[in-house]
Amino acid sequence: MTPDNFKRSLAGKARPQGFHPLCALWWAGNDNWDKAHRIVMDENGRDCAWVHAYLHRVEGDLDNAGYWYRQAHHKPRRTNLPGMG
Repeated sequence: MTPDNFKRSLAGKARPQGFHPLCALWWAGNDNWDKAHRIVMDENGRDCAWVHAYLHRVEGDLDNAGYWYRQAHHKPRRTNLPGMG
């Protein structure tokens, strides 16, 4: 799925199938942080950990995000996201 296809799927309310981190991002993009978090919380792997880190950045919990960035083997991001203080 391309980024443009993903953005269009947000408007169409038809979530991606089969790839859990992408599904979690879809739910987050549709203002359902809790559903997105439950998806990545129950899965393993670096991709889920990376999405988990992103979700905690959205939440504003940068310490928790840092933990998940380490699990994902990605450098922590510290810049604010839209809507963050």
